[in-house]
Amino acid sequence: MSKSDQALVTGRENPEEDLPMAAEVFTAAQVLAGKIHRTPILTSRALNTACGAEIFLKCEHLQKVGAFKARGAANAVAQLPAGTRRVATHSSGNHGAALAWAAAEQGLACTVVMPENAPAAKRAAVAAYGADIVLCAPTLAAREGTLAELVAETGAHVVPPFDDRRVIAGQGTVAQEIIGQCRELGFTPDLIVAPVGGGGLLAGTGLAASALAPEIKVLGAEPAGADDAQRSFRSGQRVTEQTPETIADGLRTTLGVRNYSIIRKTVNDIVTVSEDDIREALTLIWTRTKQLVEPSAAVSLAAVLAHPARFKGKKVAVVLTGGNMDLTAIGELLI
Repeated sequence: MSKSDQALVTGRENPEEDLPMAAEVFTAAQVLAGKIHRTPILTSRALNTACGAEIFLKCEHLQKVGAFKARGAANAVAQLPAGTRRVATHSSGNHGAALAWAAAEQGLACTVVMPENAPAAKRAAVAAYGADIVLCAPTLAAREGTLAELVAETGAHVVPPFDDRRVIAGQGTVAQEIIGQCRELGFTPDLIVAPVGGGGLLAGTGLAASALAPEIKVLGAEPAGADDAQRSFRSGQRVTEQTPETIADGLRTTLGVRNYSIIRKTVNDIVTVSEDDIREALTLIWTRTKQLVEPSAAVSLAAVLAHPARFKGKKVAVVLTGGNMDLTAIGELLI
């Protein structure tokens, strides 16, 4: 495996010299036009009352493959080197499904390394889009090591789940859309709140908002049981290892190198929420808006509910990141 391939697997070769610019988000929006959905923004009087703020839900659970990840994957696939025949990645689910979908759209083969504890519904989704699945231990080291072996064997081009300038730029189109849609309604949001795991969405959101509307405050939200992003942000040192404990399976990953660099420059703060906070938000979304989202998607609303003083009386755009979950596990989530 070449040095450049190894860098794509780990995301750790001179990442400070490979950061996307805001202009790449705007280019990504043009690349993605007609390939993905312009997802709606929903409001709920009940949520406004519960939060003491005006809440605007950006419904990325209604995106292609059921998650915002379709944006970054499709943008990356559109920029593959000439002659690429196979792509590969590691993913707990949504990015894997997104890459499998984007690859299939271009007639490419795809392999996804998944942790053995990935939700069954997400594994089924990856397979349904035609990807080959290779299971591994549920650690970042195991995921990267297994992926490196596959790349060495197959010569596949790696599309990382979050630590990649093409992916970050694609995810940033969520915030670009939010700002455009809100302005069509006659206002600019005071805050945008997005969940953070590996940091692709939050980094992209920070890039887009800082360029289009720097007066908007961008906040990340993450489970207290997987709080590496907050610890990294506030300490100035990126946390590289953690043992996550949270029902928000999409947010168990550690903050990426490029993502951390961008977030420190463009994001105002990162707040954490408890598992009970996540369950409360999940229940409110399901019952009040009738939108079936996964636990990770509820973390942004949970942040508004758990930290009311930050949001009181404000116009708050909340990103619902995905809706892929095992329906048989719904009862267990609320226990």
